[in-house]
Amino acid sequence: MTVNWKDVFTVSMVLFAVIDIVGSIPIIVNLRSKLGHIQSEKASIVALVIMIAFLFVGEEILKLIGIDANSFAVAGSFVLFFLALEMILGINLYKEDNPSTASIVPIAFPLIAGAGTMTTLLSLRSQYDKINIIIAIAINVAVVYVVLKSSAKIERILGNNGLGVIRKVFGVILLAIAVKLFASNVKQLFV
Repeated sequence: MTVNWKDVFTVSMVLFAVIDIVGSIPIIVNLRSKLGHIQSEKASIVALVIMIAFLFVGEEILKLIGIDANSFAVAGSFVLFFLALEMILGINLYKEDNPSTASIVPIAFPLIAGAGTMTTLLSLRSQYDKINIIIAIAINVAVVYVVLKSSAKIERILGNNGLGVIRKVFGVILLAIAVKLFASNVKQLFV
């Protein structure tokens, strides 16, 4: 296993689009105002552990229930497609309960390491080496940590319009990734 920096960059961008931590700043600011201090370190470490653990045991769990990686990747492409539509159109297809604590739930899980991220990790595993994915996860968790620490400053700098533009741009990127993921895995289902 050798590190391919082009793959690390690609996987990092995919995860960045799926995690959408910049687009989540309004949610983070809202949680901070409702619940007080958010433990950025704790949320980041828990999200890192969840993502790496799922990268290694996720496929075994699928095998246990009789699902192959290509089927999961195709299903994942649909999840990414709907996440992208949420980002582009500004609608909520996925509804969450109101949280009572913020650092672990809902920030580490499901905001950072949620269903979309898990699906993406298993889908990426079918195309990229694990070492490249782990490095990309670490890069994204570092970005998440910085954003969590400075969310109030980022919100002031970008404003609501700036955050909206960033969210839509990453939504389009995520939509293209979903289409590519679907196209590269769907033909394997009929072989």
